[in-house]
Amino acid sequence: MKRRNGLKASLRSSQFRYCPGCGHSILHRLIAECVDELNIRERLIGIAPVGCAVFAYDYFGFDMIEAPHGRPPAVATGLKRSAPDRVVFSYQGDGDLAAIGTAEIIHAASRGENISVFFVNNATYGMTGGQMAPTTLPGQKTTTTPLGRNHMSHGHPLRISELLATVEGVSYIERVSLDSHNGIIAAGKAIKKSFGCQIEGMGFSLVEILSPCPTDWGLSPVASLHWMRSHMTETFPLGVYKDVSRENRS
Repeated sequence: MKRRNGLKASLRSSQFRYCPGCGHSILHRLIAECVDELNIRERLIGIAPVGCAVFAYDYFGFDMIEAPHGRPPAVATGLKRSAPDRVVFSYQGDGDLAAIGTAEIIHAASRGENISVFFVNNATYGMTGGQMAPTTLPGQKTTTTPLGRNHMSHGHPLRISELLATVEGVSYIERVSLDSHNGIIAAGKAIKKSFGCQIEGMGFSLVEILSPCPTDWGLSPVASLHWMRSHMTETFPLGVYKDVSRENRS
């Protein structure tokens, strides 16, 4: 496996720009490891919108495209249909995918677009000031819910994995968490599985990754991991929500 500057071939040597304890850097590493292991770097295209996800361009050593907020699935659809030999993935946060991009992701799934989606769920709008997101937990305090999220005023959290698992055209949905060593290992396997589904032409797949945001949560990096285990996984249970290959075997 070729390396550059002592890194994985699919990672670039760039100045670190994320907050201490942020999960994006871990996730970048996992994606790069899977890309190198599958030997798909030369035919890979990633798409990321605005938000913290936008920094992905600084770190990935393969082709990346920036899309308007919420629109990566539309861009991915056009790319994959026009160049079906390429491996295409979107890298999206919860404010992007589960808010302004809700229609985009649901209809890409319903069409069974042969793309991979990596959905970073940190229960907040990370870059713009820690406002309530569609995934903010009940009772969670944010800059726009200083007394805590109240379902009577603010609605309930959207569970994207459960929602998309009901859509025909979806081949694989799994929710993982970056809260521990075992969780990180499971996340890497899920990412590789999603890429594999696309390579085999099985259709739409999504991996939802619970990720820490210590800065906006007002916690230390270590405390944020404990909060994920004690709070986030109650609202967003981990596991495989759909796997067509497993269903076909049974």
